[in-house]
Amino acid sequence: MLNFALCDDNIIILNRLVKSLESIFIRNNINAEICLKASNPNDILDFIENNTVDVLILDINLKSAISGCDIADIVRKKNKDVYIIFLTGHLEYALVAYKYKTFDYLPKPISDERLEETVLRLIEDTKNANSHFLKLSNNTLINENNINFIRKEGMKLVFCTNTHNYETYSSFSKIEHCLPDNFIRCHKSFIVNVNNVAQFDADDNLVLFDHGMQCSVGAKYRNKFLEVFEDGNSTNYSKCVNK
Repeated sequence: MLNFALCDDNIIILNRLVKSLESIFIRNNINAEICLKASNPNDILDFIENNTVDVLILDINLKSAISGCDIADIVRKKNKDVYIIFLTGHLEYALVAYKYKTFDYLPKPISDERLEETVLRLIEDTKNANSHFLKLSNNTLINENNINFIRKEGMKLVFCTNTHNYETYSSFSKIEHCLPDNFIRCHKSFIVNVNNVAQFDADDNLVLFDHGMQCSVGAKYRNKFLEVFEDGNSTNYSKCVNK
């Protein structure tokens, strides 16, 4: 699932953009949703702080102290993988917009054909990029960076992120070769993304994540987990152990 967030100070344009995107998703069988539409740039910034966004569509001139470029600058410092698409009626902003690793630039008024072309190219890019997107057996796309851990539940795997849990019928043996090195088996029922671990509780053998999420470390996997975890997260480890 790709999460789109939109920001434009013009409510009419914003609502039209939502309808156009939803039609594109349905027409092309794209697994995506609009998780936020906002006319106030602060609403976008607040949302991004605690939620997963894969695609940002931003008007550059928001008639506010905060511009679309300001939002892109803030987001880029936290997330290098988010796709950014700029909208504007001012052609002179085009060169400025591309400094933020912009995926595309759409001049207003935006035609449905031009928008659809951009969205389809973006979807193709998620498939081809080395990137960071994991495709499940049900064709759901998940940004690997957003996965905290993968939990085995019978014949299913549950991919747990801060905002959604994604289920698919599969097994660890089928997906382990598709995962980058920062994913490590820590239990017979869990694979964790060590990049997202907040702390390791050595007393209770628990891996702790933000938003209160946690999973267990099994005795069989503990040494291997600690070897990988301590390499890049020694501060988080010692902070918890020495509490």
